[in-house]
Amino acid sequence: MKPVCPFVRASRPDDTCIKKPGENQNKQQAGQESKPKHESGESTVVLPKWPFGYGQESKPKQESAVVSPKCPFGYVQGSNSRQESEESAIMSPKCPFGYDSQTFKLGPFSCMICQALLYDCSRCVPCSHVFCKACISRFKDCPLCGADIEKTEGDENLQNVVDRFIEGHARIKRSQVNDDKEEKGERKTVMYEDVSLKRGAFLVQQAMLAFRANNINSAKSRLTMCEDDIRGQLERMGNTSEFCSQLGAVLGMLGDCCRASGDAASAVTYFEECVNFLVKVPKDDLEITHTLSVSLNKIGDLKYYDGDLEAARSHYFKALDVRRNAIKQHSAPSQIIDVAISLAKVADVDRNLGNEDAAVGGFEEAIKMLLSLKLNPEEVSLEQRRLSVLQFLDSQMEKKQPDSGD
Repeated sequence: MKPVCPFVRASRPDDTCIKKPGENQNKQQAGQESKPKHESGESTVVLPKWPFGYGQESKPKQESAVVSPKCPFGYVQGSNSRQESEESAIMSPKCPFGYDSQTFKLGPFSCMICQALLYDCSRCVPCSHVFCKACISRFKDCPLCGADIEKTEGDENLQNVVDRFIEGHARIKRSQVNDDKEEKGERKTVMYEDVSLKRGAFLVQQAMLAFRANNINSAKSRLTMCEDDIRGQLERMGNTSEFCSQLGAVLGMLGDCCRASGDAASAVTYFEECVNFLVKVPKDDLEITHTLSVSLNKIGDLKYYDGDLEAARSHYFKALDVRRNAIKQHSAPSQIIDVAISLAKVADVDRNLGNEDAAVGGFEEAIKMLLSLKLNPEEVSLEQRRLSVLQFLDSQMEKKQPDSGD
């Protein structure tokens, strides 16, 4: 396979055009013929220039006495003005390894396969490239250099470095701004902030990268750390709407991880806890409403696959109720499609329970909603989603069972 090593030497500009033999000689001869004779005579006595520009004949003495020298690395002494110092104090610092929200890149602690931070580090033998154990286990050749992988060895030292980096990533202590003078001996409140990306968002970002690459254990590890942080905040600050919504979202993602790994029981537990926290949050936030209804639907799906149709219908109907209440406040096209999906789920369970009339009524209501939905031409993804749901509903209507009296 073709190696994708990021350390391959980049080609130099002068490598792109290989000069033919004699070409330099011809150009030199042509240049000498075009020059006057006295210039060609001077070329034999010209001194070589210093490669960093420190030439002897560059500028007159007066100018050299006036111009202040500058540091080649940018540390200029004359720029220490008060304005610049204030700007540097306001400027938000960035993570030196590139793990921030605006200029995210693969850092030295990243796995080149899942692009998340290394988890359960495994070093390939003999090439010594390091990846997550779950990621490299799917390969027989090194994805970076193409070498055959004879075996993999755990790298505990590197993993300890990564764990310490995560634990202390971008954490700096900043005293809370307080204009009032504090009494002596009074304990000063300290808040932790990240340099460029908040710790919770950073952990969720790494978890999502790992989850997309099917590195479930890595994703669960990062989300569990985020869950512990939020629970600690809840104990100190109380059940605020912000922390409840954050914890609900993280618990929902943990449920997705358990669901992907086949642990249905743990997934249901996480989704139910997610619902319990999101119910405490006001329903005016559309994102929270969507997350709540999705979690209810996922519990219903797991109950449905487990054969518990009554429990599945109960959770499907709760999700439908949440979505119906949401479109009363703000009727967006995506929300109308969500309601149609919930109607289809409830109707499908009704059919399996033998309630054919209720099932047909639900399918017809969903079809009517989708047919009346008008989308803009630029909403291509929503139109594709609408047509996909319509196709499913039409197929269900074709399966309409005859009445028992016929």
